[in-house]
Amino acid sequence: MLRTLLKTILRIAASLLFRVRMQGQIPGRSPRLLVVANHESFLDGLLLGLFLPLDPVFVVHTGVLGNPLFKAVLSLVDYLAVDPTSPMAMKKVIRLIEAGRPVVIFPEGRITTTGSLMKTYDGPAFVAAKTGATILPVRIDGAARTYFSRLSAHVPRRLFPRISLSILPSTHIPMPVAGSARQRRRKAGEEMRRLMQEMIFATRPNLTLFETLLDAARIQGRSRRLLEDLRQTEYSYRDLIKMSLALGRLSARQSQPGESVGLLLPNLAPTLALVFGLSAHRRTAAMLNYTAGVDGIQAALTAARIRTIITSRAFVEQAKLGDKLAALENVRILWLEDLRAALSIGDRLWLMLWALPFPGLALGLGSPEDPAVVLFTSGSEGKPKGVVLSHRALLANVAQIRAVVDFSIDDKILNALPLFHSFGLTAGGLLPVLTGARVFLYPSPLHYRVIPELAYDRNCTVLLGTSTFLGNYAKFAHPYDFYRLRYVIAGAEKLSPSVRDLWFEKFGLRILEGYGATETAPVLAVNTPMAYRSGTVGQFLPGIQTTLLPVPGIASGGMLHVKGPNLMSGYLRVEDPGLLHPPASTVGEGWYETGDVVEVDDEGFVKIVGRVKRFAKVAGEMVSLESVEKLATSASPHASHGATTRTDPSRGESILLFSTDPDLTRETLQAAARTGGWPEIAVPRRIIPVDGLPLLGTGKTDYVTLKTWAEGA
Repeated sequence: MLRTLLKTILRIAASLLFRVRMQGQIPGRSPRLLVVANHESFLDGLLLGLFLPLDPVFVVHTGVLGNPLFKAVLSLVDYLAVDPTSPMAMKKVIRLIEAGRPVVIFPEGRITTTGSLMKTYDGPAFVAAKTGATILPVRIDGAARTYFSRLSAHVPRRLFPRISLSILPSTHIPMPVAGSARQRRRKAGEEMRRLMQEMIFATRPNLTLFETLLDAARIQGRSRRLLEDLRQTEYSYRDLIKMSLALGRLSARQSQPGESVGLLLPNLAPTLALVFGLSAHRRTAAMLNYTAGVDGIQAALTAARIRTIITSRAFVEQAKLGDKLAALENVRILWLEDLRAALSIGDRLWLMLWALPFPGLALGLGSPEDPAVVLFTSGSEGKPKGVVLSHRALLANVAQIRAVVDFSIDDKILNALPLFHSFGLTAGGLLPVLTGARVFLYPSPLHYRVIPELAYDRNCTVLLGTSTFLGNYAKFAHPYDFYRLRYVIAGAEKLSPSVRDLWFEKFGLRILEGYGATETAPVLAVNTPMAYRSGTVGQFLPGIQTTLLPVPGIASGGMLHVKGPNLMSGYLRVEDPGLLHPPASTVGEGWYETGDVVEVDDEGFVKIVGRVKRFAKVAGEMVSLESVEKLATSASPHASHGATTRTDPSRGESILLFSTDPDLTRETLQAAARTGGWPEIAVPRRIIPVDGLPLLGTGKTDYVTLKTWAEGA
C-alpha cells in the first residue's frame, strides 16, 4: 500500500517537473513479455516503473547498487541485479519470464556516454529467443539531458528537461539457426542491435530543416559554438540562425515562393545558412556544381528552372569562374556582398525584435514534405539530373546515420567535400549542425597537404572523404596528423584496398566504407565499429526496404532497388524542365533503381558487384569494368586505373584501360589474373598510359570524358 502511494506521488511529480509525454500503446496481455529500452540516465528505470502500466521486474546492472540514492529508488519496484556478461545471470531472467512476470531490461547494460546507442549485449536477445517472449521496445528521450546522465561535461544539462517515452509495436526474435549455442547467441544479439537501431530511428521527430535547427539550438544552447570555416570565425547556433534568417529574407525578396534558387558558393558558413534560410522562406536551395563545365551548369539551370544564382565576387575571382558565369543564359546573378549591403534598418529591427526571438511565428515553418534542396547527379555517365530532396528525406538520413554511428557533442568533423555533393551536405553539413557536433568547413578537398595539417591543428575527430582524396591525404600526411581521429568515413566511390591498407599501416586507423546515392540523401549502408566487414559497404541503415532483382548475364547478386523515408521526391530532367518525375522502378511506385548490382550475405553485409552501366558485353559475356579496375589495382596498387569500352565489330565491345602506370603491360595483367582467379576475358585489350584520370569535383572518375578518350584513342 505504501509503495503504491509513493509511486503515485512520484508519477505526479515527474509528470509536472519533466512534462513526461507517453506515445504508443501497450499491446494486449502477453504471457511472456520482455520490455527493452535505451539507457540514457539513472532515471530510466524509475520513469519506466512509474509510467508503464505494468508491474515488471527490472533487470539492472550491479554497478547501480553502489549508489545509495538509486538503491533506495529501486526499493519501489521488484528488481534483479545482474552482471550482463554472466551467462548464469541470464538464466535467472529466463526463469522470471517463463514464470509469467514481465521483465524490463536495458540491452546496452550501461548508461550511454555518447548520447547515441552503445554496445548491446547478446544476453537479453538470447533470453528473448530462448523464451519466445514478446519484445516491447520503448524509446526514452530527454533523460540524457538531466544531471542524472553520464554524458560529457560539455553537454548542457537542465534541471527538468522534457522527457518522452515512445512505445513501439511489439516484435519477436526467433531462435537463430546456427551450428553452436555461441553462434546462435551472437546472431540473436545482432538482431537485438538492429531492433534497437530501428527503434531509435523510428522515434525521430517529423520537422523541417529550420525547425530542427531551432530544436538543436534549444537543446545545446544558442551560445554553443559549432561551425568554423576558412575565415577562422567560430559561429554559434545564434549566429547561424541569425544569418539564416537575414540571408533567407533578402533572398526571398528576389524570388517567388516555391522557386529554386541556385547557390554557387564554396564550403563557408553563409552557404549552409542559405540552405536553412531559403527553405525557411519556402524557397529551394539548388546546389550548383561549380567544378562542372558550362554545359553541365546550364543543364542544371534548365532542369530545375533556376532563374537566379547567388554567388560571391570574391569566390568567382579566386575560383576563376567569371567565364563560366558569363556563358550562362537566362539567369540573373545575385552577389552575396550586395545582399549583405541591402540589409536595411527595417530588416535589422525585424530580425532582432521579431524573427530571432520568435522564429516560428515570424516564418510559419512549412511542411516536412516540402522540397528543401535540389542536388544534381554527377553526370559521370550522362547529363546531370536534378534530385529534389524534401526536409523529410534529409532529416531521415541524418537520423538513420545517428542510429548506427555514435557521433557526439565532443566530436569535430572536418568536411572538405563540397556542399553541392550529397555526402558533403548531409554528413558534413547537416549532421553535425543538427546534432550538436562541431564542424570545420574547408573549401576544397584537393589541398592534400593542407587538410592533414588542419585535422591536427583543429583536433578533428571525424574525417570524410572519397577513396581518391583519402589516398592523397595519407600520402602527404605526417603519421601523427590524424592522432585524434575516431572515424574516417569513405563514400562516393569504391574504397581502394591499397588506400585502406595504407591508412591502417601509417595511422592505425580503419576506414569505414559506406555506400549511397544522391537520390537517397545519400547514405544507404555503412560500416560501423559495431558492424564491420572488410570488402563490404556495411549493412543497410534502419528504415530502408530493399529488393534484389536478377540481371541477365550476371551470375551473382542482383540489381538493387530501394525504398524508404530518405528517398528523393523525384527527378528534374533537362527534357522536361521544372516537371517533377516521382521515383518508380520495375518493383513499383516509390521505389528507386540504384543501377548497382550488389550481393547481401546472411548477416546483412552489402558487397557492390558493379554498376549495370559499367558492364561490358565482350564476345557475348558480361564483364564488370570495376573488376577490370580491381585487376589492374592488384597488378599495380600504387597507380590509378580507369576502364571503359569501345565498339568492336568482331567482339561487340572491347575493354580499354587508362592507367597512370606507364610500365603496366597486358602480360603483367594476365599474370595477375591467373594469380587472383580473374577470367582471361577481364584483361583489357589495350592499356593507355596517362598522367592522371579525369575527375569530377566530387572525386569520382569522370567516365564520360574517359569514354570520349577511348573513342578517340
